[in-house]
Amino acid sequence: MKGTRLKAKSDLPVPVPVAVEQIDFKDREAGRIREAYARRQKGNQGRYSFLNPSHVLIIQERDGELLSLLSRYGVESLERKRILEIGCGTGYLLRAFLQWGALPDNVFGIDLLQERIDQARKLCPYGVRLECGNAAALDFPDASFDLVMQSVVFSSILDPEMRQQIAGEMLRVLRPGSFALWYDFFVDNPRNPDVRGIRSSEIRNLFPGCQIYLRRITLAPPIGRLVGQYSPFVYMLLSRGKILCTHYLGLIKKN
Repeated sequence: MKGTRLKAKSDLPVPVPVAVEQIDFKDREAGRIREAYARRQKGNQGRYSFLNPSHVLIIQERDGELLSLLSRYGVESLERKRILEIGCGTGYLLRAFLQWGALPDNVFGIDLLQERIDQARKLCPYGVRLECGNAAALDFPDASFDLVMQSVVFSSILDPEMRQQIAGEMLRVLRPGSFALWYDFFVDNPRNPDVRGIRSSEIRNLFPGCQIYLRRITLAPPIGRLVGQYSPFVYMLLSRGKILCTHYLGLIKKN
């Protein structure tokens, strides 16, 4: 009976060392964002509730300005529009698009956090398609959407490469002549190292070759939360003055 030949060391596969730099940057940054949102969730119970008057004022202003912007640039109806929101959270804006005329089968959402997608599935009507995933690698064909929305997603991403990749994915899945919708901080929050404002020059670099329309809205949150509790009129007056506003609402047209 022939014995089994032991493999010499030279016969064995040589393990290839993996450099730290080869670890996927998207996974590192995604993990950091998940941790940041977990910390934020613990300290913000009620801040984003629709029973909070200040939050309601912010949302009403943003939604009204968003609809006005779409109308101004030729969108007459959402009924036949395919819509994607990246960073959809629990699906508030997805449900808002449905109220504004979009059909459930044409509405899609993606979020990095599984618990938010689980909650969105409970809240959104049947037909809305939701998935947990990273917007830096969207699983959709080229030119498959008429509107792609992002709301305070980019300010939560500190990695410039990931920001650029997500912007590229947003453009890739948009049809020519269609719009990406933008709502985000353009100022830094000195109390929150997990976010960074995105200025107009960076937005233009993220979406080269596009027509970009930006306007300042949303009263600085610390001021807005204080004023909004007592006087919606003063809140709107200060917000319309723009000097104390901290966000850009934008429409980005793909040529």
